[in-house]
Amino acid sequence: MKHPNTDPLAALKNVDWLISNGGEISLGAVGPVECAAVARDESDCLAMLQRRDGESLYQLLTRLDAAIARAWDEGEFTDEINPNR
Repeated sequence: MKHPNTDPLAALKNVDWLISNGGEISLGAVGPVECAAVARDESDCLAMLQRRDGESLYQLLTRLDAAIARAWDEGEFTDEINPNR
């Protein structure tokens, strides 16, 4: 496998900071949702996103990065998995 000259994930600064400082992200099935991206730190779930039809994995991670920023900057926690809560 040939590696790209630049790191396309370098733009995901919030994801990078989170996992470098004790937080975590997970990708995969969550309950009935076939593909989700979840971000959490040591005390809070920051975002739970459902992958949209036709959305690339990179696009999902980009949305997750923005949702992490929203949680930190505005206190708005995104939950697309349990929308009625």
